Amino acid sequence: MTVLYGGFWQRFVALLIDIIILYIFTIILFLIGNLIVPFHYDSMYLADTSSALIYAVFFPYYGMAVLVNAAYFIYFHGTTGQTPGKKLLDLKVVRTDGKPMTLGTAFLRWVGYIISKLPFFLGFIWVAFDGRKQGWHDKIAGTYVIKTRRYQEINDQVPPDDSFGPTFGNYSDRNTTSGNEYGHGASKEARDNGKNT
Repeated sequence: MTVLYGGFWQRFVALLIDIIILYIFTIILFLIGNLIVPFHYDSMYLADTSSALIYAVFFPYYGMAVLVNAAYFIYFHGTTGQTPGKKLLDLKVVRTDGKPMTLGTAFLRWVGYIISKLPFFLGFIWVAFDGRKQGWHDKIAGTYVIKTRRYQEINDQVPPDDSFGPTFGNYSDRNTTSGNEYGHGASKEARDNGKNT
């Protein structure tokens, strides 16, 4: 089967879509929370207005944003392998060992996001130069991002690492017998006969 890995720019656009969705959702939650528990501060306890704003607004908002971000990526990657952004761009996260995605793997990948961000987003930029288009978070969690239009799903799994063949670019050189008469699935005799035709 032929597998095409998701490229840097396609993944960037998918992530941008997810970030916009998360931003809108977080703002809505914050506004709802402010209606339920209106924001106010007591200058008697917090004389410094700027400190009051930091403690009363920034930290709760930031904490909520982190929790929503974690829940979003862990849930979608762990259950379907596709966030709304990835689904729109026909991308899917799969495990390199061929097993189905789990919430545990998705959590590890989300932690990998944090690591990928720290040195100037180098872990994300790495996708553009890696042979299998893996970011650092992919390597940490043992995942690939593939293009679903070029991948025929079988039990929601992909072949393990060694089935991708010796070429680790965007395409694997593994072919099924239906796609290539004398591919990996054919017998040695068939391949030998194919060389003589």
